[in-house]
Amino acid sequence: MNARILIAEDEPLMRERLLGMLQAAWPQAEVVLVAENGNDAWDGFLEHEPDVAFLDIRMPGLSGLEVAQRIGKAAHIVFVTAYDQYAVDAFDAGAVDYLLKPVEAQRLTRTLARLRDKLAAPPADLGDLLRHLKAALPGQQPERLKWIKATVGKQIRLIDVQDVLFFQSDTKYTRVVSAESEALVKIPLKDLLSGLDPERFWQIHRGTVVNVKAVASVERVDTERLELSVRGSAEKLAVSRAFAHLFLN
Repeated sequence: MNARILIAEDEPLMRERLLGMLQAAWPQAEVVLVAENGNDAWDGFLEHEPDVAFLDIRMPGLSGLEVAQRIGKAAHIVFVTAYDQYAVDAFDAGAVDYLLKPVEAQRLTRTLARLRDKLAAPPADLGDLLRHLKAALPGQQPERLKWIKATVGKQIRLIDVQDVLFFQSDTKYTRVVSAESEALVKIPLKDLLSGLDPERFWQIHRGTVVNVKAVASVERVDTERLELSVRGSAEKLAVSRAFAHLFLN
């Protein structure tokens, strides 16, 4: 199988080295995106839907662990890490593929051999492992947004993030919708994501993030499409195919 690959690495030399090594070791694979930070990696994942994602653990914006958590079972994950043996033991216990920096050709060859075998089966559910790693690894507890400043007419409002029903992209802005009101903020949705708790706010479409506690019901529109109803709003929110697994057994 000729895989489609995404690479996310914020260090320029490491990024170029990994890209070159991958192209040499697996010329049949197609690298669909090379991202410099976690936000671009996640946005690119939604656009290209790759089969495999090589994710640096520590990146600006969303960390590699957060990107992996959002990807879920939609792709095979390989972590790229500079962490010590303690972290490596955790990766091994979770049976997840990883590459230690600086990446060595022999190690990459073994990882790619395992990947080729895994591509015939659905990606593994790494949920429990990711929660463990986020708690155990240093610097993996990002500060979460508590308030959002939004301009409504001549007023500047402070919106409690916990009250938000959903966020939705609107050209260069993001709609922030609560039960009482809505506002536009001059922050792209992909930039807001790194401040939102992925356990509480789920992305259900490239342009929509919903507060899980606000979900009232999920309805199947046809064989490939789902729609969400949200408490406190009359709007129906489309669930794209990439996120249907969040609501299906």
